[in-house]
Amino acid sequence: MSQESQHGKWTMSSSEDEEDAPPVISKSAGKPGAHEPADEDEGSKNVHSLFRTSQKLNPVHNTDIKVEPSQSAISSKAMGSEARQAAHSNTQNPVKFQTKVPSPAVKRKKETEESGWALSSSDEESPDSVSGSQKNRQNPSPKRKKVEDKKPPSPHGTSYYKEEPDEFFETSLPPLDNTFRFYLTKVTGIEKKYNTGALHIKEILSPLFGTLKESVQFNYCFDIAWMVQQYPPEFRDKPVMIVHGEKRESKARLIQQAQPYGHVRFCQAKLDIAFGTHHTKMMLLWYEEGFRVAILTSNLIRADWYQKTQGLWLSPLYPRLPEGSPGTAGESPTNFKHDLVEYLAAYRAPELAEWIERIKEHDLSETRVHLIGSTPGRYQGADMERWGHLRLRKLLRENTTPFLGEEAWPIVGQFSSIGSMGIDKTKWLAAEFQQTLATLGSAKKSFVRSEIAMRLVYPTVDDVRTSLEGYPAGGSLPYSIQTAQRQLWLHSYFHRWSSKTSGRSHAMPHIKTYMRTSP
Repeated sequence: MSQESQHGKWTMSSSEDEEDAPPVISKSAGKPGAHEPADEDEGSKNVHSLFRTSQKLNPVHNTDIKVEPSQSAISSKAMGSEARQAAHSNTQNPVKFQTKVPSPAVKRKKETEESGWALSSSDEESPDSVSGSQKNRQNPSPKRKKVEDKKPPSPHGTSYYKEEPDEFFETSLPPLDNTFRFYLTKVTGIEKKYNTGALHIKEILSPLFGTLKESVQFNYCFDIAWMVQQYPPEFRDKPVMIVHGEKRESKARLIQQAQPYGHVRFCQAKLDIAFGTHHTKMMLLWYEEGFRVAILTSNLIRADWYQKTQGLWLSPLYPRLPEGSPGTAGESPTNFKHDLVEYLAAYRAPELAEWIERIKEHDLSETRVHLIGSTPGRYQGADMERWGHLRLRKLLRENTTPFLGEEAWPIVGQFSSIGSMGIDKTKWLAAEFQQTLATLGSAKKSFVRSEIAMRLVYPTVDDVRTSLEGYPAGGSLPYSIQTAQRQLWLHSYFHRWSSKTSGRSHAMPHIKTYMRTSP
């Protein structure tokens, strides 16, 4: 099933089959209708049960990539996550808060039509018009042709966004963190000092970082017209490839968006399982001077770069290797080059073959992070540790060292969506994910890792209400009340969102971060 809001489509898993009603606001979420689907669901959980009992299967539902610092005992990551774009939704109406459960007929109509959260035709008609339509059944009028919008809508309406002044953007290369190269994105409406060192998409694509020749944009939601405008004029006609997971009608709408832009072409990600989604948010940037990778948490829509807390990892500029260099040249201590090439090869897409060869021709040895990819499928044996959180567990086992008193170090998890995790913590959260995040070295555990404190950070209704965006910010924080009511045990883990040191307490998080930190 899928529901669509003015933020985009929310693909729902089999675990939500009994939940016919659209999600409504809960004690830990904003408004329904998110960019991204919930990251875990009962469909996923059931397959995970096979893994727990047989130790043979590792399911991965999403195409996604993350980066991990390589030289630290603290597990910290910036993930990339969470809705198919609603290119045809009404851009004029703000997000509506629905408190009344619709009738079964209306619910069925909402589930089957591509119009998503917009009112059905029966809702829009007055009693008179309904009776009139009944009278005219013998002489039906021609169906009205649907008008497709050219770009995804704003949750606030078209007049919400304000153009940032020139001084908002950097005119020289901003201060760069050469160790982990992790950055926040700029936020409109906060003090200037809090945007110092942060990056906007216009800066990432600007000549400050290189003379761009060609690029690839991997993402989940796209506004093609807006994306093209983020390239500087001198690069605006350079070839761009869009890597997406859209199918059927939504794919047709995406291609329709790009019709005015002859330099934009497409690569469709193959999603071989029923609930696979393409969450990867990444840029491959090829310059006259070399090559660069950016891994993001932001969709390619304006709302994600305006007043949300987002993160990104920006690689160094990778120089070209000398002619005749062996295929193993230019590897980093973290095997980043190998893992990136392996991830791109997993798409099985001829369109990416040329980019794989380009990457092989560059020196990526300065990379200081590990790459963790996810590709849909079920994996056995050694392949179980190639992708997803079991890959993270392997890296933590191989690259960290146990130490006395480590059980006192809490795990802090912060994210933008919540799915079904079972009737209690043992079904997935503590039994699998927490075990991964608590891994330190390969020594036998001397304590029960499930007893390690785990603090999950998620905005409350009041956080959303008082945010820079107001209630529409909740569209990027999906957690249906039906799912919440089935896992009340999760509430004991919750901690409120706060970001005082970066001035982003009122910029709702679409970022995903996990860490293990000293008390």
